[in-house]
Amino acid sequence: MSDLSAVPESWRAVLAPVLEAPEARRLGGRLKAEAAAGATIYPPQGVRLAALALTPLPAVKVVILGQDPYHGPGQAHGLAFSVQDGVRVPPSLVNIYKELQTDLGIPPARGGNLTRWAEQGVLLLNNALTVVAGQAGSHQNIGWEAITDAVVAAVAADGNPCVFMLWGSHAQKKAARVPGLESPHHLVLRAPHPSPLSAYHGWFGSRHFSRANAFLEEHGRAPIDWRLE
Repeated sequence: MSDLSAVPESWRAVLAPVLEAPEARRLGGRLKAEAAAGATIYPPQGVRLAALALTPLPAVKVVILGQDPYHGPGQAHGLAFSVQDGVRVPPSLVNIYKELQTDLGIPPARGGNLTRWAEQGVLLLNNALTVVAGQAGSHQNIGWEAITDAVVAAVAADGNPCVFMLWGSHAQKKAARVPGLESPHHLVLRAPHPSPLSAYHGWFGSRHFSRANAFLEEHGRAPIDWRLE
């Protein structure tokens, strides 16, 4: 993890200190050891930093925090809540689409690939960037958090106004560790997670998408076109 070659250029300076720390080296060693022992790790190498590659630091307008990648075959491709083309849309994303339709009148997309959002400045960041196949949460607390905390902190410290969408207690606890997030410079939106287990407890009707766009326009930034088709 000390090799910064895989980190997109706009993120290298802010991530260099944490990537050179012992914790990051231990993380890299663990991932290599698990792979050598035959474990299948999602997403595959080459796309684990896709959120950073698709959304450079100066371009970030919205941050959506997920917990960890999908752990089924062919699903995860480095963006929180997103799945690869041709994969069935997961239940949480189905509910995200329902809220989009209620909020902005956007019909649900047929697929679950959110790359178009990322390319417009929506940082779709998971707390842990890898997971063992079939084992949800298996790479929590092994070192990813220091890296993704640094990513969120860099956005909070950036000069551009930004919207942080915090869905569920996990995202809200992560954001609480970041200094400067509650600055009036940014908009922090909180709601229950869009999972079927919690969506009816305040996720539906939260109108985060229209509220985010209103804030961006008020601060001179182009709104997000949330349509995927």
